[in-house]
Amino acid sequence: MEKSRHFCIMSPVVLCLLFLAAGFTASGQHKEKSYYENQVISAVEKYDAQDFAGASDILMDVISSVPDNDAAHYYLGLSAFCQKDFALAEKELKTAIQLDSTNFWYRYRLALVYSATDRKELTISMYEGLLRDFPKKSDLYYSLIDLYFSEGQTDKALETLSQIEAVSGKNEATAMTRFQLLSRLGKQKEAYESLEEFNREYSSPQVLSMLGDYQMSMYNDSTALKYYDEALDLEPGFAPAALGKAEALRVTRRYDQYFSIINKFLSDDSVPAAGKCDYLKAVMQQSDPMFLRTFMSRVDTMITNAVSAHPKDSMMLVTAGIYYFGTDREAEALKYLKENMDTYPESVSAAANYVEVLMYTRDWDALAEESEAAFRKFPGETAFLEMSSMAHYNKGDYSRVLENCRTILSVAAGDSLKTLTAYSTMGDMYHQTGENSKAYKAYENALKINSTYAPVLNNYAFYLSMEGRKLKKAASMSKITVDQEPDNPTYLDTYAWILYLMGRPEEAKPFFKHAMLYGGKDSVVILDHYAEVLYALEEYDLAMVYWNQARMKNSGNEIPDLEQRIKERKDAINRK
Repeated sequence: MEKSRHFCIMSPVVLCLLFLAAGFTASGQHKEKSYYENQVISAVEKYDAQDFAGASDILMDVISSVPDNDAAHYYLGLSAFCQKDFALAEKELKTAIQLDSTNFWYRYRLALVYSATDRKELTISMYEGLLRDFPKKSDLYYSLIDLYFSEGQTDKALETLSQIEAVSGKNEATAMTRFQLLSRLGKQKEAYESLEEFNREYSSPQVLSMLGDYQMSMYNDSTALKYYDEALDLEPGFAPAALGKAEALRVTRRYDQYFSIINKFLSDDSVPAAGKCDYLKAVMQQSDPMFLRTFMSRVDTMITNAVSAHPKDSMMLVTAGIYYFGTDREAEALKYLKENMDTYPESVSAAANYVEVLMYTRDWDALAEESEAAFRKFPGETAFLEMSSMAHYNKGDYSRVLENCRTILSVAAGDSLKTLTAYSTMGDMYHQTGENSKAYKAYENALKINSTYAPVLNNYAFYLSMEGRKLKKAASMSKITVDQEPDNPTYLDTYAWILYLMGRPEEAKPFFKHAMLYGGKDSVVILDHYAEVLYALEEYDLAMVYWNQARMKNSGNEIPDLEQRIKERKDAINRK
């Protein structure tokens, strides 16, 4: 159905016809008639300039003196509609119709008022009346079909479709509409039978391609290929048929033929790049991994041909980058993504794609340089500074991370989420530099923005516990995180460890047991903490089981004194 925005558009030709049909009549002399004609023209000029209030003022003045001027009522109705005064729009359009019931546009616009105010029965009635008087207005049939279907009047929708064919004959549009109607009713078999019936009388590459797709879904590969070939005979290079045939050949492992056809399709610069990108992404995501590994060089050629056909298309360059990144060739991926960024220097997404892949490559120097360059170009996009912070954090340059956070606070003042993240990061960095008082102040600032923000609550609580300070406050904060995410092993560990430090190991144990079920066994710190709790509860054998697991995971020396402490605990056990 035509959108309501079309109310505010009127071609010059239609305007001329409206004025000729309006039959401007005035009760006064010819001079007065000309005056009001000019006033209506002035109102239309304001309407076209979207000065709907100004147009309405003029038209109301005209109507007060010439109440039977149908064009004035019509344009007042349109102006009211554009100002969302639907009651006035309906009133004025009805008056225009009373003055000239033969005018198609007057009645059509009233139907749109009914549609905009969700009065489908009245809309249907208006369309039905218009079709009786203007049977060759084909667009009305399709709008009416949509209305019938939305009201559950399926039989009338199909009957209206038959009326279109009686007036204009069968064509691809009617065949597709019938197919869509039957499909929306869940009658897939009948829908495809309707296409087959159409295909027996007429030729359409689109219909043939759809029949080919259907046969492929039924695993009738040879029949599908027959339909695709027939479509390509009618229109060589027809994209849906070419893709369908290529997929049929790929699925049936006729790879030489597949690559021949698909490369011809990808090399055709007349085929839009978007469709090719969608296909290539589907190959990457849905193909058997063995297919990509076995035919990687030939898939590379597919990518090369597609990019050669659209060397400056952003979507194509990104698709190539994704392909090479997904096949573990980061240098090639970065080449295409950098080319996209250089080709579209004003695109935030182009810069973001390049920076994101740099992050995955763990090239921290390059990530810092490029993300900071992107932020200088797009100073409102603080996400680039966050990427820079990640790079500097991994380089151990915590002062640069803090500097970035301060910049974010100044740039994003008023943005609570960005400010919250900045304060949270500052707290973590100050802790890394041993400035705990500053860390806690940053955390307090973050909690002023969101008092239940779990990452800050957890870190704040844990760092307090490491110092053995304010354990009640730490426990209170940590409990909030566990309540929010009861299966988060990190939060469970923090809370349980604080309970242990408060002399409540029996309360801590259930939380550690729960953490073990949700990934706690992968953390040397959590395993060590749980063992300490079990040791405090004199469950020595079980404590040693978890300490042994912790020892095996401590290859990176995450806990430097672990071996010594375990030895001390063993000696203590043996002395008992």
